[in-house]
Amino acid sequence: MSLIPAAVPTTPRASRKEILGWAMFDFANQAYTLLIITVVFGELFTTVIVGDRGDGYRLANFLWSLALSISYLLVVVTGPLCGAVMDYRAAKKEFLFISYLATVATTAMLYFVAPGYVVLGLLLIVVSNYAYSMGESFIAAFLPDLGPPQDLGKISGFGWALGYVGGLFAAGFTLVVLGEATAENFERIRWVGPFAAGFFLVTAIPTFLWVKERGTPQPPGKPYREIAWQRVATTLHELRRFRDLGVFLVSLLFSMAGVYIIIAFAFIYGAQVIGWDESVRNIMFIIVQITAAAGALGFGFIQDRIGTKVTYLFTLGLWVAAILAIWATPEVTAFLHARLGLDWEAQHLFLVVGCLAGLSLGSSQSASRALVGLFSPSRKAAEFFGFWGLANKLAGVIGIIGLGLLQSLVGLKASILLCAVLFVLAILICLGVNQSRGQQAARDWEARNGHRDLSGPSRNVPVA
Repeated sequence: MSLIPAAVPTTPRASRKEILGWAMFDFANQAYTLLIITVVFGELFTTVIVGDRGDGYRLANFLWSLALSISYLLVVVTGPLCGAVMDYRAAKKEFLFISYLATVATTAMLYFVAPGYVVLGLLLIVVSNYAYSMGESFIAAFLPDLGPPQDLGKISGFGWALGYVGGLFAAGFTLVVLGEATAENFERIRWVGPFAAGFFLVTAIPTFLWVKERGTPQPPGKPYREIAWQRVATTLHELRRFRDLGVFLVSLLFSMAGVYIIIAFAFIYGAQVIGWDESVRNIMFIIVQITAAAGALGFGFIQDRIGTKVTYLFTLGLWVAAILAIWATPEVTAFLHARLGLDWEAQHLFLVVGCLAGLSLGSSQSASRALVGLFSPSRKAAEFFGFWGLANKLAGVIGIIGLGLLQSLVGLKASILLCAVLFVLAILICLGVNQSRGQQAARDWEARNGHRDLSGPSRNVPVA
């Protein structure tokens, strides 16, 4: 006789200290994604280290997209395998710590990437972004253990929101002390790598002090490489029981392809297409962080009431509107001037668009992480979040390489419309996801395969 879902206990909410410790990793690693990938080093690499070689920065943009795509492809290959070993060994913190140290070390070394040192820059971006991206999946794997399903939206949203607060602190220092990403200011702005590394190193310490490693390691009867392949193969076979997770990961593949394009090229777009001033660029720094934090936190509470899937679909709709607004900014500015007599510049209207993009950025990523948590049995959390990381980074490969090739043919402005197409496809695919059925599948798996005794230390039943 099979166990009914009610036999599976609800995960108790972790202490506020542990949830804060978990969220502090988002606070810490935002310095890397904001300063290195999104804003400062990406612009520095394309405009100064590689530079305009008579092609409107098309080679520089392509090399930047190539470096990011290689790093994401490495995550695609290794993420699920690492997740399987982490679950088997109950070693999420160990893997997280290794990725953290690797990110810090290689990010600090970006100081040595001077104009013309293109190969060194490419190598360090590949390694640092790979380590950072693996850490994203590792920290997400702790989420299902931090509270019951009805709280995961709020907890995930809190983490994303705190991350954007961390971005504000990191950006503030960069704006005040390091200055702009130009050749004339290179000797100061080259310190952005060591600063981002130091910020990450120090502010992530609470994560390793306060977050608990739950689960019981299984006896290593076989080499971990063989165990990893077996568990991943088993999970792929079992995915037919997790139909809604599988469909959602396909939707996520398309939506995150669009998100990664925006993360990697938004500020490059501002510099090359909009032609913004340094002061406007700095304001955009702040606007995106504030609106993204508000979106992540606000929609985190909303999704626990209206459903995570509905929230995710709504945020994708916001993204479509944001992309169309980004593309149309120069034309809308000219229209407002010609028809209404408004003496606005494109860069000023672009700030309004930045608010919409920021709201979309924080809320969509928070909702996707929470939904994977809802669809994941606790004893497969790291493994399933390994597949979440796989979908995320495969999306990065597809999106960034796609944009890199497209912009080399038609320019950056026209190619940005690729993002809108990707978000529409994600919406259409996600319509086939049933959130209640997906959560039920996770509960059924727990009932069939044993579950943790949540009143005390984990007593997982060994995997056959």
